[in-house]
Amino acid sequence: MEQYRYDTQLLIEGEHLDEDEIGAYFESHFKGDCLLAVGDEDLIKIHYHTNEPWDVLKYCASLGEIYDIVIEDMERQARGEKG
Repeated sequence: MEQYRYDTQLLIEGEHLDEDEIGAYFESHFKGDCLLAVGDEDLIKIHYHTNEPWDVLKYCASLGEIYDIVIEDMERQARGEKG
């Protein structure tokens, strides 16, 4: 099984967003892998594998409006079930 169970993806819409600062925050505050934080100062796309997606959502919501949220259970997917 995967070390990190949940594939967490979302968009953050806000002002003065900094993908490097967001990435650094993830690396120092969350356990996970496969981090992707890309965009510009108004919109950032997040992709992250973690066991605690709710913490990721809480942090991202503090930066701006979050939407297009997708959390997939990779363990279920590995068993051939809906994630």
